[in-house]
Amino acid sequence: MDQNKVDLFIASMNEKFPAEKLGLIREQLSRLDDSKLAAIQSIQYKNPTTILIVSILIGGLGIDRFMLGQTGLGVAKLLTCGGMGIWWLIDLFLVMGKAREVNYNKLSQVAV
Repeated sequence: MDQNKVDLFIASMNEKFPAEKLGLIREQLSRLDDSKLAAIQSIQYKNPTTILIVSILIGGLGIDRFMLGQTGLGVAKLLTCGGMGIWWLIDLFLVMGKAREVNYNKLSQVAV
């Protein structure tokens, strides 16, 4: 893929991926041909800030875990009312990183 396209993608999406994996993403995208660019851009990446807001407001019901595709954890969090508030509190600090990891995994599946 053209280096300008890779740089543009990284610049526009850098807050949606883990900072430590941006170098790996750059390498993966550089090795791809241009035909996969549309597929990579059409992926619906989770916005970590939105996930954090959802976690603050209704995270005790497990909605943030459902949004991340972790259905089992979402049900467990729902049934325990956010782990009696403890799990909810811990997730406030972890959920943005989890959203970035989910986005990286989605990108890696297409970029292989």
